[in-house]
Amino acid sequence: MSHILAIETSTNICSIALLSNNKIIAYKENSEHNSHSQSLTVLIKKLLEESDFNINKIDAFAVSIGPGSYTGLRIGVSVTKGLCFGLSKPVIAVSTLKALAKQFLNKNSKKNNSNLLLCPMLDARRLEVYTALYKHDLTEIIQPQPLLIDETSFKKQLLKNKICFFGDGSEKCKNIINSENAIFDCSINISAIAVAQIAQIMFDGKQFADVAYFEPLYLKEFIAIKSTKKLF
Repeated sequence: MSHILAIETSTNICSIALLSNNKIIAYKENSEHNSHSQSLTVLIKKLLEESDFNINKIDAFAVSIGPGSYTGLRIGVSVTKGLCFGLSKPVIAVSTLKALAKQFLNKNSKKNNSNLLLCPMLDARRLEVYTALYKHDLTEIIQPQPLLIDETSFKKQLLKNKICFFGDGSEKCKNIINSENAIFDCSINISAIAVAQIAQIMFDGKQFADVAYFEPLYLKEFIAIKSTKKLF
């Protein structure tokens, strides 16, 4: 039996999930904008208290490493590293886009998705998204990357396959990617539940990251935007 605490902070939704013996036994989230730094440790404390679970029983901590919000990812990884160092526990680094694809499968578990390719999309400003492409068993076809969406995006894959585009970056692509094989579901959001489920498989395979050296997968360099507002 393994106990895994999963953390997801790559978007505006901050969430944590506790998985025990392959089952989610507790979950909490906060969707207040720009509150991850204040809410993450509070959510962890509340989840453990309400589920009457001792943090020392955690076998590993999992964290969504990106791509996504620069600030959110830094907060999630920093808190996870602190917990792993403090409790001498291993860390599991989970791809955010793969977890988003898993969340799609969770929502559509009663449907036959075997002939469907999965394209998670996270908003990366303007007409750019962070995206990847997976088979229904989460085998990676196109690795995570930033992509500027235009009418040629995924054109080759859409000629032979139905592709479902989902996540908070998919809404702005609906009127650009035109194909009978393109399906859009903008209701799918990333969740620590999917992070925990993928982490369980990685835990069983002993796929641990180096606590000291692993970093978020930003994919793009951070660009600070100067405020035009006068301070005085």
